[in-house]
Amino acid sequence: MIIAAGGGRRLGSPEALLCRGDRLLVSCMIDTMVAAGCEQLVVVLGSAADEVRAAADLSPATVVVNRASGAGVGSSIRAGLAALADERVEAVVVVPVDMPGLTPEAVRRVAALPYPDVLACATYDGLRGYPMLFGRRHWAGIATLAGADIGARPYLLAHKDQIVDIACDSVADGNRVDTPELMALYGLTVPPQRVGV
Repeated sequence: MIIAAGGGRRLGSPEALLCRGDRLLVSCMIDTMVAAGCEQLVVVLGSAADEVRAAADLSPATVVVNRASGAGVGSSIRAGLAALADERVEAVVVVPVDMPGLTPEAVRRVAALPYPDVLACATYDGLRGYPMLFGRRHWAGIATLAGADIGARPYLLAHKDQIVDIACDSVADGNRVDTPELMALYGLTVPPQRVGV
């Protein structure tokens, strides 16, 4: 599941529409997940959903539009989990679109335990981050407790002894792009049609 619903108020563009070279960040993340071997993809859009659909090839994924995305990432996680109706899916890897340093290897590491009772988090310098792996038995609890801007954190804190930490420092960069300075560091730009919007 790719959470690509943010409005990117501090960045001048929704994160999904940021460009890395001539490619949109959402397209780059889809490529990362496909290369990692994810069999089904769900992309949760929110802000500028129609614009993202028009600009990006989302055909490898099921697209969910979270009309309440302004309420924070928790609502996007709930929308994405609700779209996973296939009972054969026992676990879901969750990533935000704004991690240009994420690699297929990191996703594969975290996804290596695709069981219904698993909770796993990538770690970077000992701190938990994305990707996260949520087993199906946890989905209802995560959806119930998912907070506005803190997502699954309340549920994860309540189940911290069950989380499998998976070090990804050596294979990926856990930074999320949330400032213009980080945009510049990763070579991300606002699409020309959105400059000044």
